[in-house]
Amino acid sequence: MAEPVKVRRLTDQEGQRLQQIVRRGSTSTVRYRRAMMILASAGGNRVPVIAQLVQADEDTVRDVIHRFNEIGLACLDPQWAGGRPRLLSPDDEDFVIQTATTRPRRLDQPFTRWSIRKLAAYLRKVHGRVIRIGREALRMLLARRGVTFQRTKTWKESTDPARDAKLDRIEHVLEHFPDRTFAFDEFGPLGIRPTAGSCWAQRGRPDRLPATYHRTHGITYFHGCYSVGDDTLWGVNRRRKGTANTLTALKSIRAARPDGAPIYIILDNLSAHTGNKIRRWAKKNKVELCFTPTNASWANPIEAHFGPLRQFTPRQLPPPQPHRPDPRAAPLPALAPPATPTCWPPNAANAPGSAARRASAGDDDPWQQRPDHHGAPVIAADSRAVDHLTRAAMARAHSIDSACVVSTSRS
Repeated sequence: MAEPVKVRRLTDQEGQRLQQIVRRGSTSTVRYRRAMMILASAGGNRVPVIAQLVQADEDTVRDVIHRFNEIGLACLDPQWAGGRPRLLSPDDEDFVIQTATTRPRRLDQPFTRWSIRKLAAYLRKVHGRVIRIGREALRMLLARRGVTFQRTKTWKESTDPARDAKLDRIEHVLEHFPDRTFAFDEFGPLGIRPTAGSCWAQRGRPDRLPATYHRTHGITYFHGCYSVGDDTLWGVNRRRKGTANTLTALKSIRAARPDGAPIYIILDNLSAHTGNKIRRWAKKNKVELCFTPTNASWANPIEAHFGPLRQFTPRQLPPPQPHRPDPRAAPLPALAPPATPTCWPPNAANAPGSAARRASAGDDDPWQQRPDHHGAPVIAADSRAVDHLTRAAMARAHSIDSACVVSTSRS
């Protein structure tokens, strides 16, 4: 008959340590239960009694006793393995990540993107290297390596052979001649319709705009001019882009520095900006056109100002309404003049020459000089050429933070 399983005789240190663990009970559950098994066996209790005491299987109690007889108190902290042996080596994991981040077309697969199922099936049959991995293990491996399922992005680089030279020229004039540097660009198309914006309101009671069912007002393009030195933005809305409208805007920039000294205008190389008519005018009036590289319009300083302009003026506007002037309404206060006069100066070089010349721009020229009640010139727009968007911006110029379609000085 086999002898009952029991622990060997304990040393004083072992007995004191086991008694301390069992009495305090402040350790881990595994350590506490194993100490109780060993201490109960040292007290003469049989395996069935100990198993009932700790609510464990009898074979578990026997394994703990045998382990204590072999390594002592170290058996209280078992070094369990982390499951079955790894089936994938680090090289296999690197190969899985490399395959997942490679387009299937490059691997002669008849689809354009991987799914977990397709990737796992491909790894099982790849030539020269068979990797068997389940879909969930594959998903966890990709997440652990930081590979996620994302939408692809398009990108574009400038193909302009003179890209570096153009950027160097723009940086040079911005650094050395900021007071004589301007920027021009078109912003649009701007739809004449109510556009949701944002404003301060009571919680749960947002400001609402009436919807429109028939949008018959078309679109416009804001022809914006920006003075780098004065930090002033001005412009006018036009129905379309074109050489005539561009030339009109460039003349207003030339008028901002009527001293006849050279100025520099940064603009992109749109066909409406590079015509012979504009180049001849620029050469005659000492205007250097600094074109941005192809597909690099971000180099234009005015681009950063179009975002706030959209946020503070076109958005949150009500839909256009028929103009019914109220004779009882008080007149609107005049716009504050910019730091530098940005109107058309009354000289023969830049003033409109004739009605035919104005008609060639598509409409009567809206860049007109209209003095306010202080006698200072400001930019105003003819009502036939400026739509509701600009008129509403003019009406709200004194309540909108630092952004006005017609004239803005943020210095």
